[in-house]
Amino acid sequence: MLAVDLLLAIAHHLLMFALLAVLVAELMLARPGLGADRLGRLGSLDIAYGATAGLLLAVGFARVFLGLKGAEYYFANVFFWLKISAFLIVGILSVPPTRQILAWRNRARSDPGFAPPASEVSTVRRYLHAEAMVFVLIPVFAALMARYSG
Repeated sequence: MLAVDLLLAIAHHLLMFALLAVLVAELMLARPGLGADRLGRLGSLDIAYGATAGLLLAVGFARVFLGLKGAEYYFANVFFWLKISAFLIVGILSVPPTRQILAWRNRARSDPGFAPPASEVSTVRRYLHAEAMVFVLIPVFAALMARYSG
């Protein structure tokens, strides 16, 4: 049981760092002057972001149900629910950029010279910044969760 708990904790932390890295990479690519070459990479990163978030959620709930602390510890902890809420808010905030990136990619397929309008890129960046701001709360709540039964 200790080995499973350790492996799940390691995977959970690595996936959290990976998710942050992908979010930062998206922010770096999604800027005015976004052309077809970067648009393809941005789309791939967005897919990686969703896949990483899904894996992170799966591993996180595996920790809840298979880890040493047990589900009762987590479900009774207010900081666990705040962490889950922050994660869900980040997920909700990621929907508009994903939809916009998909629309851009579809448009670029039919028009190779397509470049997203600066106003749309700016809107996507605002959502990505909002995601990043809420994302910061997740490790804060995780640290509080680990130290207080809340």
